[in-house]
Amino acid sequence: MQERPEPRVRVDLLVRVWGMGADGHTFFQNAHADNISSGGVQLSGLERQLTAGDTIGVQYGDKKARFRVVWVIDAGPLHKVQAGLQLLEGQECPWKQELAQPAAQAAGGGAGGKNQRKFVRHQIRFPLEIRDERGGGAHMRTSATDISGRGCYVETLLPFPLGTAVQITFWMDSEKVSTVGMVRTSDPGVGMGIEFVGLDEAAQQRFQQLIEGLDTGITGLGGGPPKD
Repeated sequence: MQERPEPRVRVDLLVRVWGMGADGHTFFQNAHADNISSGGVQLSGLERQLTAGDTIGVQYGDKKARFRVVWVIDAGPLHKVQAGLQLLEGQECPWKQELAQPAAQAAGGGAGGKNQRKFVRHQIRFPLEIRDERGGGAHMRTSATDISGRGCYVETLLPFPLGTAVQITFWMDSEKVSTVGMVRTSDPGVGMGIEFVGLDEAAQQRFQQLIEGLDTGITGLGGGPPKD
């Protein structure tokens, strides 16, 4: 049995996946990279049933690559379909920078390690407002369709460019929260992934609890302004 060229790194990256289904139609969707290496990735949250041997595309940020499906399992309602992928020969790894971060942290004595906590994303609609921080920029009232305490994905035909700083406003219970976000993925005609860079760890944890409560139907939590 051949060993992996390097250990896999546990992450929670929002990626874009596309390919050709068994029905002959092209599909596009968001998914989560649960762990990564220079030659492969494990994805979860897939809604399309894949087959070992299929070739699909994966995009992270502005980097795209083609992968071969190695294995597929039904992981239940939370993670949906999970799949293990192998990078095709001649393709460039889309997450080189993310692979370098754990090594840099280890060399520095583990500084920032607590920020590696995984936040499970939930596919629920959560209302928020987004304003482009570039003076006089666009303002939109919308709903995230994929969200966690660390970030969200917003479906829009006209996403902001990669690296755009945005002001995000939403409600945590009866508290109005306004924070800075950064566009980490931008898919024209599809949407954009935003990281909540202005929320400290305590606020991220609290927001994650709110999202999990909404997804499991716990009452008393909400993503909108309080009602009179």
